[in-house]
Amino acid sequence: MLIQTTRFGPVDIDESRTLEFSGGLLGFSSYKKFALLQPDDNGVFFWLQSIDSADLAFVVTDPALWLPDFQASIRKEQMEELGLSDISEAQVLVIVNKREQSLTANMQGPLVVNSANRTAMQLVLAEKKWSTRHELVKIGEMAAAKIA
Repeated sequence: MLIQTTRFGPVDIDESRTLEFSGGLLGFSSYKKFALLQPDDNGVFFWLQSIDSADLAFVVTDPALWLPDFQASIRKEQMEELGLSDISEAQVLVIVNKREQSLTANMQGPLVVNSANRTAMQLVLAEKKWSTRHELVKIGEMAAAKIA
């Protein structure tokens, strides 16, 4: 499937990399179909690219890579909607943003993906333990690590 992107131009993606968010994403409820793009085999960041809008894309990552104790609390009816019997069957991602000199992640709004049927939803966690701007790394530290 060929999709248009403003960042990468036309991209040919495998159908297995497409996801459907029946409720859309917070603030973007009219966009339901996305593709998960992996820029390279060793990276920890992915692009969640809208299939319907070439200029709508989000950087995402697996929160467990940064916080091993992170857990997405999901209600039974949400799991049923996604076709999951247990949260361990899901792929969990969080949206990453650049804020000043840091990369932050929205830990309060994780994305839960059922890779088997390619359905997904964004949760809103009520736990105050997690923030919408959890610092992952300072950008200067990333550049220093690349040079070393």
